[in-house]
Amino acid sequence: MPAYLVVEHLITDPDRFEQYRNKVVPMIEGFGGRYLTRSGSHQILEGAWKPTRVAIIEFPDMAALKAFYDAPEYRPLFELRRGTGTDVVIAIEGA
Repeated sequence: MPAYLVVEHLITDPDRFEQYRNKVVPMIEGFGGRYLTRSGSHQILEGAWKPTRVAIIEFPDMAALKAFYDAPEYRPLFELRRGTGTDVVIAIEGA
């Protein structure tokens, strides 16, 4: 059953975020993940949530998602991302 990583980014350092993005995409793909959305493609239809950048990434299952997120090789990228702004990161299991 697929699992989804939903990430809201509020980027304060675009140059460093671009470094993160260039390195993390191949790593996500290596764990079977793929981006389902493009940055800036969201529209708020109801409610007060006002995200600036949202990404949805599909993984084959929750085990693959967690393997990516907990991977030792992701730790340096995790720290790089944290230095580029603030994030909300949610893992959701598909139906």
